Amino acid sequence: MRWILRLLSHGIALAFGFALGIYMLPILTAPQSPDAATLSESAKGARFTGSFSRDLAGSDFLHWGTGSISLSPQQITHMGELAPGPDYKLYLTAEFVEDEAGFEAIKAASARIGDVKMFDGLILPIPEGINIEDYTTVVIWCEAFGEFITAAKYR
Repeated sequence: MRWILRLLSHGIALAFGFALGIYMLPILTAPQSPDAATLSESAKGARFTGSFSRDLAGSDFLHWGTGSISLSPQQITHMGELAPGPDYKLYLTAEFVEDEAGFEAIKAASARIGDVKMFDGLILPIPEGINIEDYTTVVIWCEAFGEFITAAKYR
């Protein structure tokens, strides 16, 4: 009986440590975010703007975003915060979604812009051939776990 309790307690500690490692690794390895002046300068030429909010249906205490998003034909600038996590991707979608089911239904028709590796503001270039006017919404999605993080309608 004593061995079973030890195995169980050690197994729980191992699982907790593994989960904590998955959560902490992106924070520890994240590149430094651009400073506020760089973000502000980048957002100046924006054609569209929107806001991330914590109160979306698919957001919770581990999956959220706040702040403003600015889009120009060349780049997307986020000034705010994202809940840290692994394997985040930024997508443009033709309709606003606010949870996993909504995004999964339109993911195939969405444009993947790039990897999100910074959680305190970022600047991502728009890939060649993507027209931001063909879309209305920015979505941050965790590819590894299929989790909705946040979304902002920009037009």
